[in-house]
Amino acid sequence: MARIAARWPLVAFLLVAASGAGAAEPKRIMLYGGSNTWGWAATAEATLDRRYEEHERWSGVLRQALGPDYVVIEEGRNGRTTDIPDPLLRSYFGTPQNGAAVLPERLAAHDPVDLVVLMVGTNDLIARFDRTPFRVGLGVGTLIDIVQRHQSAARPERPAARVLVVSPPPLGDLQPEKYQRVYAGGEAKSRELAPVLAAIAHAAGAAFLDAGTVTVSDGPDGVHLTAEAHRRLGEALAPAIRTLFASRQGSAEPERPAAPGRLDAVAHPP
Repeated sequence: MARIAARWPLVAFLLVAASGAGAAEPKRIMLYGGSNTWGWAATAEATLDRRYEEHERWSGVLRQALGPDYVVIEEGRNGRTTDIPDPLLRSYFGTPQNGAAVLPERLAAHDPVDLVVLMVGTNDLIARFDRTPFRVGLGVGTLIDIVQRHQSAARPERPAARVLVVSPPPLGDLQPEKYQRVYAGGEAKSRELAPVLAAIAHAAGAAFLDAGTVTVSDGPDGVHLTAEAHRRLGEALAPAIRTLFASRQGSAEPERPAAPGRLDAVAHPP
């Protein structure tokens, strides 16, 4: 009896190992963006009221909707641009805001990553940067290229992470006067971003979703999202992301994104 009892820990270990042998690894998704990814809840004075709770942020809504087969990693930073090294933003927020400079390190930190969702570009529309929608698109293209060239140290045999470009919802009614100055001309440019980012994503072999078709910048400052807008975005992204993974696995009938959101998925480059 003593001999049998001594073997029980080994038997238990083997049973646990066997039960998980055929289990698929959860898909790891990194969300890379600015303050709307971080969860900035704005006031009408263009100041921070609070950070939305995890379940209120679109990342948390997405996590809940996708379930345990997916790991959702938040990488939102206030003031983040696509590729602009701006000392003023860095001094204000205390961290580097140049998205292209930071992205390689964040990919390495969360390695392995199966999908990167890029929702960035609104801060590129700050007036003093003097960027056209095309130039913002080139900045997003730089981020796509960084992801596609990243070599996973944890899984070197696996292909690079896929990319889903999410065009930020257009700017709303900018308040107060300070934001009207900061984003002077940005409202019109923000409405032109979606077709530009769609073309950049298509050329790079990435997928694309226009957040402006499912939500709006309805916060009191006209830049940030309310909790309701976060909810709509997260719920629209969940089926779109399932579609991407189903298409990579060769599913004949992948799940369609929730209307009215539109997912333009194209072939992932080898």
